[in-house]
Amino acid sequence: MPSGKRGRFPVGTPVLDAARQLGVYVESVCGGRATCGRCQVSVQEGHFAKHGITSANDHLSPFGPKEERYDRVRGLPEGRRLSCSTQILGDLVVDVPQDTVINAQVVRKAADERVFDRNPAIRMCYVEVEEPDMEKPLGDLDRLKAALAAEWHFDDLDVDFHLIPKVQQILRKGEWKVTAAIHKDRDDDRARLVALYSGLKNEAYGIACDIGSTTIAMHLSSLLSGRTVASAGTSNPQIRFGEDLMSRVSYVMMNPDGREAMTLAVREALNGLIDKVCAEGGVSRSDILDSVFVGNPIMHHLFLGIDPTELGGAPFALAVSGAVQVRSSEIGLPMNEGTRTYLLPCIAGHVGADAAAATLSEGPHRQEEMMLLVDIGTNAEIVLGNSTRVVAASSPTGPAFEGAEISSGQRAAPGAIERIRIDAETLEPRFRVIGIEPWSDEPGFAEAAAATGITGICGSAIIEVIAEMFLAGLISEDGVVDGAMADRSPRILQNGRTFSYLVHDGEQRITVTQNDVRAIQLAKAALYAGVKLLMDKQGVDHVDRIGLAGAFGTFIDPKYAMVLGLIPDCDLARVKSVGNAAGTGARMCLLNRSYRREIEETVRRIEKIETALEPKFQEHFVYAMALPNKVDGFPNLSTVVTLPERKALAEASGDGGRRRRRGRE
Repeated sequence: MPSGKRGRFPVGTPVLDAARQLGVYVESVCGGRATCGRCQVSVQEGHFAKHGITSANDHLSPFGPKEERYDRVRGLPEGRRLSCSTQILGDLVVDVPQDTVINAQVVRKAADERVFDRNPAIRMCYVEVEEPDMEKPLGDLDRLKAALAAEWHFDDLDVDFHLIPKVQQILRKGEWKVTAAIHKDRDDDRARLVALYSGLKNEAYGIACDIGSTTIAMHLSSLLSGRTVASAGTSNPQIRFGEDLMSRVSYVMMNPDGREAMTLAVREALNGLIDKVCAEGGVSRSDILDSVFVGNPIMHHLFLGIDPTELGGAPFALAVSGAVQVRSSEIGLPMNEGTRTYLLPCIAGHVGADAAAATLSEGPHRQEEMMLLVDIGTNAEIVLGNSTRVVAASSPTGPAFEGAEISSGQRAAPGAIERIRIDAETLEPRFRVIGIEPWSDEPGFAEAAAATGITGICGSAIIEVIAEMFLAGLISEDGVVDGAMADRSPRILQNGRTFSYLVHDGEQRITVTQNDVRAIQLAKAALYAGVKLLMDKQGVDHVDRIGLAGAFGTFIDPKYAMVLGLIPDCDLARVKSVGNAAGTGARMCLLNRSYRREIEETVRRIEKIETALEPKFQEHFVYAMALPNKVDGFPNLSTVVTLPERKALAEASGDGGRRRRRGRE
């Protein structure tokens, strides 16, 4: 972890060698002499139901002389091992800590440039307080409250207890001139004094954060101007406990301390991001006075320290579905002592606060057109509607789109193929790699690739390569790799009874296997079937607009997503990436409390569709296994690309890949 690569190795294999054989980048500057310390790893202990293994530290060889020497001279953090000097003795889940990784996953979730009307829950109120007088025995705090009532009309002000012992010192330091930070979320709430500063304080900050199952994105914003001061992202460290959401729920169920471990892991990552955005923006943590978080239901619950076990099976009961507001210090995020944290409401058991935030950002409920909003991740969240009616559902796509369960798949990191094209005549590929500007057939590529390596295929390229294979006739509409194509190109390789396509033959051999195609078919069929159910509920046979949200949605090409049958047919000009819409929705709620009321009301009106209970889901799923679909037409797509004649290949287990042709249906 976090790459999700897995394999089998002889007992006694050094962990570093195993990682390299899997194509996992673990740096070792010293050549395995245990002097640089760059190859550190840690073992995640517990039973991992998805993998069918129990991982334990004693499945590694004991500390040897080299590790003992390194620990004595330079210090080895608790729980860390040097992979060059540690051998595999049994089943393991190995975590490559992100602080040791130079070529780490690229987390691309920058804030957009949209400007929002400001009406934050925090107001900065400057007042000049009447000095104490022998003849007016009113206390300092009471005179401060009187000044705020007179000048800012806060007539019934509550005060955070932590401020009471500090008021006199702050007033005198400011020579009776102070700036009060007043928190008031709802119009019918009592205003509350949460921070107090000597003199004029003309700035206050807040953070908006999207806790994704794979990545976390955080934005630091000025509450006064609305500008984004700094943004940062990181991999979600919970990946080490399970790549997809159900794996993490299983981990909690199988390990008594699983929930605590995952809650601690995500809070530590969030605190690291807070430090990072504060350093980038030149801001003190104590100047952060408000925060907004979103996430899918399982991330939401684990962040709050709630056991997500009930979300692992029907009826998928949320512990809390409405908006939540707590003191940040109560959930392990110390900023200013008065800082509050607001979490958007969840829509349903598997349609979370992140989908609510994306809905707020893109506003299908504000328009007349039928808009489809899809956040593609390990669990796809789907919203379809207009101002009349909005419906929502989730589909368990799994981690295939993010590189897991794909033979050469990996997360987006330098060295990963992110774009690919296949010549329909020669069947030769050309591709682009993260960290390298030229394409593989352009000057300068080979020299650049020698530095970064070509290590695997990330999610956007997985979509493209299978769509390109389909367009080139390498795979049938039923997703079978055509072994007869081996007569035309040496890139078609036989693997027993099935065939694969060779993308790159180098130090890391990169192929697309029949199993890879099947994994993507299953994932895309689950998503498309969910979309079709919502279209059925709305009584429509097409959508007017499609928004692709999330990090994955940002980088996939809409044309190839449609060729694959990931999304329904639509005018491609009206299919747009909407970026990190969940993060944008979180920023909206941070900068304007009116948006909090809007999404709370909208979520109450959204109709939740549980795909597992819908009898037509299986029918839609079966049809959606075909490329792009067995029964649905794609007239808009056909104006842009030439779709192959429909044909179905026999499964390789039957006739070894010989083609059976049939006419157009």
